[in-house]
Amino acid sequence: MTHRLGLIGLSAALLAAWASPALAHPHVWVTAKAELVYDGSGNVTGVRHAWTFDKAYSAFVTQGLDKDGDGKLTPEELQDLAKENTESLVEFDYFTVLNANGKKQDFASPRDYRMVFADEAVTLTYFLPLRNPAATRTGSVEIYDPTYFVGFTLADGNDAIKLASAPQGCATSISRPKVADASQQQTMSESFFENLSAASGFGAQYANRAIIACP
Repeated sequence: MTHRLGLIGLSAALLAAWASPALAHPHVWVTAKAELVYDGSGNVTGVRHAWTFDKAYSAFVTQGLDKDGDGKLTPEELQDLAKENTESLVEFDYFTVLNANGKKQDFASPRDYRMVFADEAVTLTYFLPLRNPAATRTGSVEIYDPTYFVGFTLADGNDAIKLASAPQGCATSISRPKVADASQQQTMSESFFENLSAASGFGAQYANRAIIACP
């Protein structure tokens, strides 16, 4: 499990807290929004993510980060955490799959990462650029954790995945997966997930997906 925890910068103490075999997957919940960003030539240049973590994870991961002791967490106090969380996601391709005209795209290093704390939850934002901008008449973007350690849920509304500066006439169709209910989660044993790798694709059945079509 250690490599999965590293994806989101959790400490050994949290690993110990989550070691109980009775604890169901996923261990962390994220409410996600995304924008596909286009350049002036109509090419997709990357994905701008906004991930809001559940309150339990948010409370744990921000312990000790109020450096001035004023009872408030500022983006400056959270910047190191934002950097660690964003850069550590590379092992799992940032939980993001982007296809353009039937071809999976490669990502470059993320940038513009930032984290804010509001309503008892941290929200991580960052821009994930494509290694090479892609002309896209048809395409798709998926957000999910292959190991289902992190459970992603799209924010409510039709603008959970948007197009920024896209050519006129481009449109998205959003598909949300059926999330495992509490009884199903309890049947997912810890030993099963201990031996699960990203290559297994188990989490793909819980993928959030947007289909993009341009004229």
